[in-house]
Amino acid sequence: MANLKSSKSQSMGLHKEVLKGRTQQVFFNPEEAENFFYYGAYDVDFNKRKEIDAKNLTCRQLNEKINSFMKEGCGTIVVKNPQGKHSLGVGILNKLNLIFEGSLGYFGVGSIDGPVVRITGRVGWSCAENMMAGKVVVKKNAGSCFGAAIRGGDLICEGSVGARTGIDMKGGTIIIGGDAGAFTGFMMQRGRIIILGDVGINLGDSMYDGTIFVGGKIKSLGSDAIKSKLTTQDIDWLKRKLKVAEIGSNFNVSKMTKIVAGKKLWNYDQLEPTEKKGAI
Repeated sequence: MANLKSSKSQSMGLHKEVLKGRTQQVFFNPEEAENFFYYGAYDVDFNKRKEIDAKNLTCRQLNEKINSFMKEGCGTIVVKNPQGKHSLGVGILNKLNLIFEGSLGYFGVGSIDGPVVRITGRVGWSCAENMMAGKVVVKKNAGSCFGAAIRGGDLICEGSVGARTGIDMKGGTIIIGGDAGAFTGFMMQRGRIIILGDVGINLGDSMYDGTIFVGGKIKSLGSDAIKSKLTTQDIDWLKRKLKVAEIGSNFNVSKMTKIVAGKKLWNYDQLEPTEKKGAI
């Protein structure tokens, strides 16, 4: 195995230097359980609560304050007066109750893995980009690229969202209580999007996989996005998911339109057999 670490990747032309230090193979060795945790992830007590007034703080100062409180074991953090600042609450890698009393700017709560985040106002572009796990609830509207490239967790906007919601998403669930803009689900690879309202043009354009459920009108479908039959299993899942998300409790999910990938894009012919996943 030692030779593989130092020579195989070199022979493939990936690098010239000899790799040193840990590799994933060592990092996930079951005998080294302490390495299963993220560096910078903390054990917190949800009953330990702190409040931050962000009015006179920069984005960096506020994020550092959140991190320092988590390090002290605080499991519930309330941020007052976020005032639309950008990149707040990013990179949180442990369980946490994080509440923003107000609106966030661009790239809020990106690359998180575990926290439950509640935002009482609006959010700008790319909220929760690359989220891996956890839950984010936005009470009002969201900008474009909502949930871009998320890999897991639940992302909920009780209002409407802009264009390219769920672009390149790889897992998880996005729920929209209002309308969604153009190119929603663009190039999505896995996961589910639920939209209770209407959707703009080119829904699901170039999607590889995943499922989109729409409760309102669809302006147009994108390339290779097709309608599919809504099954009883879909209906049961939608009811459970909306109930847990505490949104659309009286919504008639049996009337929703189901959109999936047609899987006839030219590049499916270039995939390896194990990658096709039923792409016929």
